[in-house]
Parts: sequence; structure tokens; C-alpha cells
Amino acid sequence: MEGNQSWVTEFILVGFQVTEDMELFLFVIFFLFYIFNLLANGMILGLISLDPRLHSPMYSFLSHLAITDVSCASSNLPNMLENLVKHKKTISYSSLEHMTQAQL
Repeated sequence: MEGNQSWVTEFILVGFQVTEDMELFLFVIFFLFYIFNLLANGMILGLISLDPRLHSPMYSFLSHLAITDVSCASSNLPNMLENLVKHKKTISYSSLEHMTQAQL
């Protein structure tokens, strides 16, 4: 008995039914939020690392929070921005598969 041999490679987004113009508008909005996020957290990290008075445990925790915020935003948002620009309605199941498709 062989069983089911099908593999799921991507998910289809059905809840994001907007026009192409609206997708470009959403791209601009989310891209600006992403840039502001990177700039604000980068400024926090830069100020904490440059000022010796801010080398206390409280600011150490704040720097870790800024790093976590940047890494969480950078894990999901670039894929969403790519989908909005390309007017694509699917998300790859695995990131490795997504990377190999992007290189082709």
C-alpha cells in the first residue's frame, strides 16, 4: 500500500482579494513601515552602542528587544512585499524552496 504521495509546495492566499492598484498602494505603505522600523531600531542600537552611559542592563535588554523587532519584521515582511509587487497570491511552504525558485 503506497498511500498519498502528494506534496504541498505552496499555499494560496484567498483572503487578500484586492486590485493591482491597491496592492501597489499597500506595498508602499508596508515598505515605509518596514523602513521606519529598520531606521528606528537601528538608531536605538546605534545610540546604545555609542554612549557609554547607556551600557546598563536596562539598555542591554532594550537593545535585545530592538534586535528581536528587526529580525521578526525581516523574516516575514520582505516576502509579503515581493508578493504585493509581483501580484502573486501564493506563499512558498518552505523558505529553502523559495530561495531556489528566486535564483532561477
